[in-house]
Amino acid sequence: MSRRLEGIKPERVFYYFEEISKIPRCSFHEEKISNFLKEFGKEQKLETIQDEALNIIIKKPGTFDYENSPTVILQGHMDMVCEKEEDSNHDFSKDFLKLKVEGDFLEAEGTTLGGDNGIAVAMALALLESKDIPHPPLEVVFTTNEESGMDGVKALDPKHINGRILINIDSEEEGTILVSCAGGERNKVTIPIDWQSIELTEDKIIYSIKISGLQGGHSGMEIHKGRGNANKIIARILAFVKDECKYDLVHIEGGSKTNAIPRNGKAIIVLEREDESIFLQAIEALENEIQKELASSDSNFKLIIEKVDKEVDKVFTEDSFNRTIAALTLIPTGVQSMSMDMEGLVESSNNLGIVNTLDKEVTIESAIRSSKETLKSNISKQIKTVADIVNGKWESYGSYPAWEYSKDSQIREIFKRVYKTQYGEDIDVAAIHAGLECGIFAEKFHDMDMISFGPDMYGVHTPEEKLSIESTKRTYNLLLNVLKEIK
Repeated sequence: MSRRLEGIKPERVFYYFEEISKIPRCSFHEEKISNFLKEFGKEQKLETIQDEALNIIIKKPGTFDYENSPTVILQGHMDMVCEKEEDSNHDFSKDFLKLKVEGDFLEAEGTTLGGDNGIAVAMALALLESKDIPHPPLEVVFTTNEESGMDGVKALDPKHINGRILINIDSEEEGTILVSCAGGERNKVTIPIDWQSIELTEDKIIYSIKISGLQGGHSGMEIHKGRGNANKIIARILAFVKDECKYDLVHIEGGSKTNAIPRNGKAIIVLEREDESIFLQAIEALENEIQKELASSDSNFKLIIEKVDKEVDKVFTEDSFNRTIAALTLIPTGVQSMSMDMEGLVESSNNLGIVNTLDKEVTIESAIRSSKETLKSNISKQIKTVADIVNGKWESYGSYPAWEYSKDSQIREIFKRVYKTQYGEDIDVAAIHAGLECGIFAEKFHDMDMISFGPDMYGVHTPEEKLSIESTKRTYNLLLNVLKEIK
């Protein structure tokens, strides 16, 4: 069977990227990729540890003349965000990712690529199998469930780790090293639903309202770009139309990941046939307004309004509808504050990521991020207040700490020196409004010296995700040159 990435350099990096693209690795479902990595380590005759959280640690001695050099931890996560186009029949539990090359970019057909963070895994595997690349002793750490709470690194036992220099390969902009990141947590609001029976007579019509054409994106890296949030938009539409004509709500849903800005949302309603023209006029007017608002960030936004042939025997009570729409309207979304210390850096934000209608309740899940613990806590309290107002239940989970900037860093200085030598220009040193596992490492190992870097990637957490091939080549070479300098 021919390889789609055959001949693309660095060859062993892309060889392994293609190999792991054949293995299911959505968050919470990393068993197969974890076992693959364990077997790889054993085949290479390297010390390999698989812990209860399915994290993998592979240790490789330093090469000639580096035997007594400081141990370096190379770290990335094995899970990926599994998003696909609406019309895709891809099954992430068993199907290979369909890789394709478009010019300089590696993409996947109709799905996320998994470059976040598969490229870290591929680079590390290429290094571990190498026989002729000089490097200090390595501890390669592949963690699980980074994308949905960082559970893997939280469960990591410090006794398995000896190194105190960590290179995290989980950022997405070449020419930049990250030295600080936001902390975060997930919030869930559960609103009990009361239903009322309805009889579908000929004077009633069922319509679906669907959001289409939004870009979505990473809820940390792209939260400042003003992109439309499908869950907020669908709530806005339902509230607006309710002022124009009477209808009943059957179902509301949107988004699939708390850490991805929701691209898709849907509601199903029942209205009187005599109100159909008023309903359609209201929808058209609001669609035009939103299109103007999103002209720069989401120019392809549109509403898809369709009559539905569906069996419906119950709808939300008026009270349940009002409490649901109130919650979706009041929960803060988007950028909440900007840093006063670092120009252009988002300080705190919330992403209203998932809405689901279940048998007895509506659930609303959000991802909070902040570089200040107090602001993170305050947003969480705001959401709890909304839950209290609508007689809902609030819970917080998946909290992780921020990674604060360190004034003294040997690995940062090595990267700056090597990059300057390699490219003749200075590398950017930056902070990021997204969670990195470095925050957990900093909490577990107070003396850990860390940076995060990676190649250019775009559209992460969306089916438009793509990875620059040439940037990957340069980034991998930078890593090799940095490792040479650690003696």
